[in-house]
Amino acid sequence: MTVDTLVVAKPPQEPFVRVVPLGGCGEIGRNMTVIETQDDLVVVDCGLMFPDDEMFGVDVVINDFTYVRERAHKLRAVLVTHGHEDHIGGIPYLLREFRDTPIVGTPLTIALIKAKSREHKLPSDTQFVVVKPGDRVEYGSLNAEFIHINHSVAGACSLAIRTPVGIVFHTGDFKFDQTPIDGKPADFARIARVGDEGVLCMLSDSTNAERPGHTQSERVVGEAFTNIFSRAKGRLIIASFASNVPRIQQVIDHCVQFDRRIAFLGRSMNNVVHFARELGYLKITEDQIIKIESVNDLPPEKVLVMTTGSQGEPMSGLARMSVRDHPKFAIKSGDTVVVSATPIPGNEKSVAKTINNLCKLGANVIHGSEGRAHVSGHASQEELLLMLNLVRPEFFVPVHGEYRMLAQHGRLAMQTGVHPENVFVVENGDVLEFTSEYGDKVGKTYGGMVFVDGSGVGDVRESVLRDRKALSNDGIVMIVVAIDAEEAHLIGEPDIVTKGLFYIEPGDTLIDELRAEVRAMLATLSFEGMRDVTTVKEHVRAGVSKKIFAKLKRKPVVIPVVMEV
Repeated sequence: MTVDTLVVAKPPQEPFVRVVPLGGCGEIGRNMTVIETQDDLVVVDCGLMFPDDEMFGVDVVINDFTYVRERAHKLRAVLVTHGHEDHIGGIPYLLREFRDTPIVGTPLTIALIKAKSREHKLPSDTQFVVVKPGDRVEYGSLNAEFIHINHSVAGACSLAIRTPVGIVFHTGDFKFDQTPIDGKPADFARIARVGDEGVLCMLSDSTNAERPGHTQSERVVGEAFTNIFSRAKGRLIIASFASNVPRIQQVIDHCVQFDRRIAFLGRSMNNVVHFARELGYLKITEDQIIKIESVNDLPPEKVLVMTTGSQGEPMSGLARMSVRDHPKFAIKSGDTVVVSATPIPGNEKSVAKTINNLCKLGANVIHGSEGRAHVSGHASQEELLLMLNLVRPEFFVPVHGEYRMLAQHGRLAMQTGVHPENVFVVENGDVLEFTSEYGDKVGKTYGGMVFVDGSGVGDVRESVLRDRKALSNDGIVMIVVAIDAEEAHLIGEPDIVTKGLFYIEPGDTLIDELRAEVRAMLATLSFEGMRDVTTVKEHVRAGVSKKIFAKLKRKPVVIPVVMEV
């Protein structure tokens, strides 16, 4: 939890709506926002975030559900804008607590959430509500309309949520693609009509708020693929986000054009392809697909493998290929590998490591802006300005981005005429309240991170991470001593075990010096002190720590173990 005390003003007696971002503000990932009225509450998205280098041993990071938990009697539904992990990855954890909560989204989004629920072995009685763009759902005093928008996954929508005091418009992740692969540009007309109704507050995607101009159309990638496919003489391997259905469709279309068969590698990639085909988002015939085990049965120039791992994830298909650890596929000299994505902030090192390893294997690697094999799924400044001018909100809240991105987006909003006092650059847990008379920040709630480590959810706290960091920095020393409980003296020699502290060369005397230090320390203790286990432990810990620092200038974790005999 990020605060010691929960400070939230008492709700007013008049109609109100509260907007509470619990994740996604000041960070990339973990997107989750609460929309609350006097009697009803809906959650928009519930994502996860992958751990950074300082989160030792943590598998994923989810949101603190305390604010929702304390208002569980008002919780009506989870409204999902699209099916990316940073927007749906936390839903299985939410459903563990709130089993009867309906999950509302478009067909592919719901299919991906169902697949995650099965992986988590959740009960099959979860209420999934499938909607299409243009549909409305009503939960008490909240009426939500799903509006088609462009993004790097099929079925992405913005939300117009009608409340007793006005419309809250949530863009979700978006860009304005004038020539999308599926031929369906964003519903500009509907967004503009919502703006004409009068929008109280808009929450908008800030990922590319620092990038001037327009985000290029997905079709630019198609032009790059044409160039890459025409030049590649051997096998082609393309790594992309598994959920990027338009990108997958472009790869399929180019395989048809250049007479290549395609194999999909990675559980998430195969899941998305399965559901997208089933729902009509992907057009591919059965004879175009081959099993990964059959790749070597075809000439190299007739093969393409599409895999996960564009972010260098250690257990992903591409990362395992790069170190020859994949049981079903091996990179060969002459293969062309296309990394069709840009690194998410924090993943740059792992992506670079994967690319370096692929190059060592003799692959020709195309990545980054090289070859124009990737375009962003997020709006740049001109599109953010267009969204602001279409919606024309009274209040504006930038979301989905690091703090500098939010701040820049706030400045863009002011340029379109939003009053500076009506722009709220918030952090996770800030509580915004709107009535017919005012809009303001009225408090702070729990907006911290909850760490998932194995089967444990929330049992790893900051103190545990600090211990793990200390262990990773200078290692650990364990000193085991046996004490005669009656006579209060040391029995035998202290046993010293070190891990990660130093390499013991033959003839090294440091361990002997540490044993001598422990004996000398215990010799200075009084009769009563030697009989007190706590006193013995503290003297051993302090003495050994001081000796190691004087000798090595290191501060390992020192664990004394005292056995009374």
